[in-house]
Amino acid sequence: MAASYRKIGIIREGKEPADRRVPLTPAQCKEVMQRYPEVDLVVQRSPVRAFSDAEYETFEIPMADDLAGRELIMGVKEVPLDMLQENKAYLFFSHTIKEQAHNRKLLRTVLDKRITLMDHELLTDPEGNRVLAFGYWAGVVGAYNAMRAWQLGHGGPELLPAHECHDLEELERHLHAYPFPKDLRIVLTGGGRVGKGAMGVFERAGVERVAPKAFLEDVHAGPVYTVLGTKDLYARDDGMPFNKDGFHKDPTGHHATFLPYARKADIYVACHFWDPRGPKILSTQDLKDPGSNLKVIADISCDIGGPIDSTVRATTITEPFFGYDPQAMHEVGAGSKGSITVMSVDNLPCELPRDASEAFGRDLIERVLPALLGGDQEGMCERATIARNGALMPKFSYLTEYAKA
Repeated sequence: MAASYRKIGIIREGKEPADRRVPLTPAQCKEVMQRYPEVDLVVQRSPVRAFSDAEYETFEIPMADDLAGRELIMGVKEVPLDMLQENKAYLFFSHTIKEQAHNRKLLRTVLDKRITLMDHELLTDPEGNRVLAFGYWAGVVGAYNAMRAWQLGHGGPELLPAHECHDLEELERHLHAYPFPKDLRIVLTGGGRVGKGAMGVFERAGVERVAPKAFLEDVHAGPVYTVLGTKDLYARDDGMPFNKDGFHKDPTGHHATFLPYARKADIYVACHFWDPRGPKILSTQDLKDPGSNLKVIADISCDIGGPIDSTVRATTITEPFFGYDPQAMHEVGAGSKGSITVMSVDNLPCELPRDASEAFGRDLIERVLPALLGGDQEGMCERATIARNGALMPKFSYLTEYAKA
């Protein structure tokens, strides 16, 4: 069984560029202290959070400059090496389980300092479903950025960047004031957390959802969008009927059937999960197709070298767009003649840190905190533990050479 923690600290996010999200908002910290009087909770002071130190102090949350007395330290993003303390337990997104090269030293330091590392990404229910994620908010901001990219090339009132909006309410107020063209056509791939976030934005902005077949065949009186699932997006190479379960087990032997939608859509919003074994959705040849109508590709999934060949690199919150010349097959300036405007920001939830943190913290309180405090009877924290006291857990022993190199 995993340990039960009572002395908990919320760390100051130290990764650059600064991430303003928090695992628990001030109101949620107060709720934890009231629901669990045995918990000794401290928040490390920070100049960069979306919630100021003063907001935490308003809720009478104990503040500190360091977290030396904590048993468990929680954050959002990777903790800088010099902020990792020996013999502590940590919970954050470590981005190490896929042997990401840029975090090799992080895992090495965790092991050297005899740290217990749990990862938000690995927290799952007994059925294997993730319980904590920011994907919904990536979809929200990605859909909004798709419209910002459209506005960049087609005019109309300028849409304020999401990170300059106080919260989702302000973002949607700007979007509702934007005059959507009546003939605007949007295609979206993926129906998970990310897709649901994007769909919600379009629906609340008055864009009608239509079935894929209707999107291709019918005449519409106003702006519409459609959502493609795997059965709409892929077909078997051998011409046999598509089998969804079979595709998810092994996507080889399939090809994408996206091109008819590219010929109808103005904007493509990519929210799907992509298996590297699977086929491309938009190849360079597809992008060159003379019948393609795409003006904007908002690649929220942002798989570099993945299924969309126009996603040649990730972009940033401050510079979210670039142009892709489909004939020359390379990047050009955003808005260049004949180019497609690409949005491929890889940390979109950071643009709405208050809303994203509120939703994340709610799941943390309801679904994870009882396991952290109560001994983890269902093994949630155990499954999420990459290393304990500086030793890799058996499930993650494959990371041994990665950490050594």
